[in-house]
Amino acid sequence: MTGDGIDRTAVRRDRFSGGPARSFLSSLAADERIFAADLAVDRAHVVMLAERGIVEGAVAGEILAALEAVESAGHDALPDGEDVHEAIETAVIERMGPDGGRMHTARSRNDEVATCIRYRLREDVIETIEATIGLRARLADVAADHTGTIMPGYTHLQPAQPTTVAHWALSYESTVRRDTARLLDAYDRINRSPLGAAAFAGTPFDVDRERTAELLGFDGVIENSIDAASSRDFLLETTGALSTLATTLSGLAEDLIVFANRGFLELDDDYASTSSIMPQKKNPDTLELVRAVAGDAVGGFAGLATTLKGLPRAYNRDLQRATPHAWDAVDAVSEATRVAAGAVGTAEWDGETLAAEAGAGFSTATGVADLLAAAGVPFRTAHEVVASAAERGADFGAVAAAAEEHLEDPLESYVDPAAVEATLDPAESVASRSSTGGPAPEAVEETLSDARGRLEADREGLAARTDALAAARDRLDAEVDARV
Repeated sequence: MTGDGIDRTAVRRDRFSGGPARSFLSSLAADERIFAADLAVDRAHVVMLAERGIVEGAVAGEILAALEAVESAGHDALPDGEDVHEAIETAVIERMGPDGGRMHTARSRNDEVATCIRYRLREDVIETIEATIGLRARLADVAADHTGTIMPGYTHLQPAQPTTVAHWALSYESTVRRDTARLLDAYDRINRSPLGAAAFAGTPFDVDRERTAELLGFDGVIENSIDAASSRDFLLETTGALSTLATTLSGLAEDLIVFANRGFLELDDDYASTSSIMPQKKNPDTLELVRAVAGDAVGGFAGLATTLKGLPRAYNRDLQRATPHAWDAVDAVSEATRVAAGAVGTAEWDGETLAAEAGAGFSTATGVADLLAAAGVPFRTAHEVVASAAERGADFGAVAAAAEEHLEDPLESYVDPAAVEATLDPAESVASRSSTGGPAPEAVEETLSDARGRLEADREGLAARTDALAAARDRLDAEVDARV
């Protein structure tokens, strides 16, 4: 308020409060997602301001009480505003008068927004990590139940070599494990506080950035104030990790769809539907949607990268359009992960059909070629022998006839016929592949044990991060309660 009785702040706000572009500028509706995050950031900032003597203790207590009232009223009760941050501040001022505006001392919406996004995103990433751990646990359980369940393996969707359901399931577990690791890494870079950077050039007030970071559960601060206020690489990294996870899920979904089509498994009714006109149909609808989520996530990553490309330092309003790409991706991918886990974990595998199909297309041919190569036949020559045998039939007689055509001596002079007969059997073929990571039961058991151990380590790592956030919320609540 000036000496002439005019509130210059109100005049300035009124000047920019209308116009045809006002609704285009506003993000208030979309900001409901970070309503709770903004309240937490406001509280931590006000507590710090009081501790540093920048705002009087009594005023800080009133602000904190007003914030509590705003929270109780909910997002829908906020006054109109350009965004949730402005609306909350306006609601506080409406409750306690001009002193409510002191809550914005020593900060800008730029660092406030960046902090709120990180505060909320880390919670979403934790939920997605939990979903990946759940999927890995389901895959490990499938592997444990099917270490000896022979199934056909494919390359180019053609019968290639026999393997086991366990070997297949663990192939996805190890891939999703890397997806978990990427998200954990992203979380640790998200969990740094920009608060105190102000618009981009810091503030002359004697703020304690480490204190607000501590109250909000961040592991530390982003030191450079320009970087803190304007960078969104953490969004890009997270959305990239989500896109990679979605691509993994898409492959898993496709495999399950193909296996269901071929009668190798039956999906639980909770993960299928029937046709509106053809009552005999059982459609893998949920998995088709899981498969499609990869397109959403990759599209979000492309949209985000395009928005961020070429933005000058420091803050630009384009960033308002950037964040929703990350929100959409994390929601879709997290849900798809949980659905995929449920579908694979409840599917019933048909062991008889799998075993019958495991040898289709002379899938044990490579084993015969390996057997000849181990006996001293050059592998390329062995390859020709078995290729010729494939044209005659997938049995011992065909192999013997092909050997007579391509080798100098009869087949028996190179290998024991009983060994060839065994190699032609899909179960024996699988059992022979016992090197690390192979499909033989003993190799699978070793891989499974390792997978269980890594799964538990990731559970513990996630729990440590989750517990740290809970402890920070308790500290902040205690500080607020002491001042209200």
